[in-house]
Amino acid sequence: MGFLMNFTAHTAKQLGQVLRSQRKAQKLTQKTAASTVGLLPKTISRLEHDTETATIESLFKLLSALDLELVIRSKSQESTDKGW
Repeated sequence: MGFLMNFTAHTAKQLGQVLRSQRKAQKLTQKTAASTVGLLPKTISRLEHDTETATIESLFKLLSALDLELVIRSKSQESTDKGW
């Protein structure tokens, strides 16, 4: 989709914020995003606002609905990426 190049989240709250901003950038409601991957709208809300209580499975479903992926890397690599 091309809405987000890279984002570093250090907390669950930051992750929720980026998920919400990406959903809104794609002009998707919580209901629409949820229905594309078999989640309830309240699950999307939980991922965006109370990420600490959401499941990993739900996170991956929302990432799929938003056409995003999760990348895990060493923190030492972050300092070399000047574009963030």
